[in-house]
Amino acid sequence: MDDFALPTLGATLLTCVFAVMGVHVYATGKAQRQAVVDRLSTTGRIPTVGRRRRFRGVDRRMRQTRYGKKLDNRLAATGLDLTVGEFTAYTSFLAAGLWFLGSSALASFFGPIAGLLGIWAAFAFLNWQRGRRNEKFVNQLPELSRILANATEAGLALRTALSMAADELEAPAGEELGKVADKLSVGHAIDDALAELTDRLPSRELVVLVTTLVLSNRAGGTVVGSLRNLTVTLEERKETRREVRTQLSQVNMTAFAVPLLGLGALLLMDQVMPGSLDKMTSSPLGQGAVIIALGLYALGFFLIRRMSKIDV
Repeated sequence: MDDFALPTLGATLLTCVFAVMGVHVYATGKAQRQAVVDRLSTTGRIPTVGRRRRFRGVDRRMRQTRYGKKLDNRLAATGLDLTVGEFTAYTSFLAAGLWFLGSSALASFFGPIAGLLGIWAAFAFLNWQRGRRNEKFVNQLPELSRILANATEAGLALRTALSMAADELEAPAGEELGKVADKLSVGHAIDDALAELTDRLPSRELVVLVTTLVLSNRAGGTVVGSLRNLTVTLEERKETRREVRTQLSQVNMTAFAVPLLGLGALLLMDQVMPGSLDKMTSSPLGQGAVIIALGLYALGFFLIRRMSKIDV
């Protein structure tokens, strides 16, 4: 026993020394990181306020994949304060909850269908939020064109005019132009920065405005007259889009009412005849009929939305 006492004591002391060194290195690194964050926050390169991010491990793993990078671009276009990991986790919780709700409220066969519906609803919400933000940005384009025209007429450079517009306009135009101004400040070309803007928020109006700015920047000369005429055109298109959207509001509501009527019919059937859905989905013939019915409802929704989509 005495032969093992000395090596054990030595190993214990060595472990304690390594532990103290590890704690010291960790504390030093944490202090240095905080000092860097404080210095950058003072210069404005890192925002001083922000919420604590959740699911950081999931977010780190998702960003390393191609799907995670595409999803990150989609989230950036929506303007939502969500990371890839948070969106993935929340979508998984939603799908699991709808799976359980569909299985318990209807029948076990409807559980996977409800889960897939939850995933589709999450991505449909992203598309809706992106379209809503894009629509709001398009409505701000006349004011943006007016600001650029006034700044150009006053003799300011295009880079300065874009920075001034980013400060004066509200979100989302202010945020997007702020990104463009940040890229220009670190040496990016105007063509590349504006091209990335059109990729994030695609629209015909923005393409026309960006093309006008890029051509004037390349060829030189005055662009005030073009921007003045473009402002009037954008105002007219804004009013036209508003009228078309008002006329098609009833058709869009019909598209959502059709599948809701089918879901209401299923719930009513289960309430009138308890257990009927379990009996119907217990056979392959009943399952096939349910799948065909759901497919027809989805086809009706798609066709109505397609017919009511008018590009102005």
